[in-house]
Amino acid sequence: MLRHLAIATATALSAAAAHAATDWPSYNRTPSSERYVVLDAIDAKNVGGLKTLCEYDTGQQVSFQSGLIQVDGALLGTTEQDTFSIDPDTCKENWRAHEVFESGALKVNRGLAWADGRVFRGSADGRVLAYEARTGKRLWATTIADAARGESVPAAPIAWDGLVFVGNAGGDNKGVKGRIYALDAKDGRIVWEFYLVPKEAGDFARGPSAPAAADDVAATWKNEAGFPISGGANWTSYSLDAINGLLYVPAGNPAPDFVGAARGGANLYSGSVVVLDAKTGAYQRHFQLVPRDVHDWDVSAPPALITSKAGRKLMAVTPKDGHLYAIDLGSGKTLYRKPMTRVFNTDSPFTPQGTRFCPGTQGGAEWNGPAYDPEHNLLFTGQVDWCATVRVEADAPQTLANAPSGKPWSGSPDGFGQMDDAQKWAGWMTASDADSGKRRWQFKAPFPLLGGTTPTSGGLLFFGDMGGNLYALDAASGKKLWSQDLGGAVGGGVISYDTGRGQRIAVAAGMTSPIWPTPKVNAKIVVLGLDAAPAESASQP
Repeated sequence: MLRHLAIATATALSAAAAHAATDWPSYNRTPSSERYVVLDAIDAKNVGGLKTLCEYDTGQQVSFQSGLIQVDGALLGTTEQDTFSIDPDTCKENWRAHEVFESGALKVNRGLAWADGRVFRGSADGRVLAYEARTGKRLWATTIADAARGESVPAAPIAWDGLVFVGNAGGDNKGVKGRIYALDAKDGRIVWEFYLVPKEAGDFARGPSAPAAADDVAATWKNEAGFPISGGANWTSYSLDAINGLLYVPAGNPAPDFVGAARGGANLYSGSVVVLDAKTGAYQRHFQLVPRDVHDWDVSAPPALITSKAGRKLMAVTPKDGHLYAIDLGSGKTLYRKPMTRVFNTDSPFTPQGTRFCPGTQGGAEWNGPAYDPEHNLLFTGQVDWCATVRVEADAPQTLANAPSGKPWSGSPDGFGQMDDAQKWAGWMTASDADSGKRRWQFKAPFPLLGGTTPTSGGLLFFGDMGGNLYALDAASGKKLWSQDLGGAVGGGVISYDTGRGQRIAVAAGMTSPIWPTPKVNAKIVVLGLDAAPAESASQP
């Protein structure tokens, strides 16, 4: 156990390290997003005895993609309009806060941040909200996005040193630009604002502008008339190097999504991970992974910032293009780029008849990035194997130029394309050596893998699929040791913790989405463990 603690300390030097190793206090457990947890009470010998101990039924059918947090004796999560705290061992509700606003098209929120007895989350109407963690009392609300233009705040914030970091979504709409903010955790005041694609005359400033790059980023957008710079939005969470005070921000695709000819140039900083000084927002560097994207392959998942077995400081990241990238943070060079799912027909131009490609617009890695196991020096990546067909009309440039501002702006009459029949989809969990990228093993699931991936010092890897199955695999070999049907698609958090009553696995299950063909069931939290006590359940009154 001491050896495991030493490994965890070396790989998770961050603000979260101040909490007991048995908590899960941030979206990816640590701000640096490794997701590794030092708990070994559940291992290969006894995982077959894992059972449901309790459930919390939210009473809602929503796109349940919430990352879960367990800290200070509470398990916290979100639905689109609600924030809740439950007992992490019994699922008894502590409190539930409801916000009234118009529901978004996807009915989604991806979780919250915790710091100093407060929790923070975004909303579909463009606000960031703060609550007392113990009571659910609303403390403040700050608007950072314009819902009338299709902007929203679905991403799970992260919090560090008195600041809350979060940005806006909506970059697939005409004229909408992705931005990232630092807010004062005490009062919600905007400390700085950074535009992830070039800010232009007439763009609204909600807070003090962070220092920009010295280079002329606007020159990387050679847009035709009627094509405002658009894209680079935030859809999920972020990562932070607490030692150096650096914030790592995933920036989504440029728009219009499928008509790249109208927006020549590299289109910075879309398709990138942008690194900022966390205190000031000042630009430090960027890594463009999907240059001039025309497939809706957002860089939408937070990267894992790790120290590998060879002593390299690496950034591991999985965009929607179906690849795992490892960047050496010392040299800034790409160490490797490896396919993690089916990659097909990605260079063919779009036509009015349609072009089929993989990963499709809902393929690859979506809103959860890689996890890292320092014991085995393995990166684990969950992927969606699902292809799409996109049609682009011959008069798309003219149609797009005349389109109204603030509306979806893809360039296809089918919106974001037609996905293959769901009978043709699957999921891949791959273990790769962190230093070489060499595949150690790969597991094929019958359904896509969207939720969080959690390795433990017990030698196990936990994750779920869109069919509702929760899996425990041997982390070193990939052998399936256990699985259980939870009764609803796993699209959110899969975490592990111990409050002193035994190791638990908590899962956000029951994702009911308008764009993912899953069973229409209530969103729920399922807590599992080895205890022999009879199952309990709780739900919204």
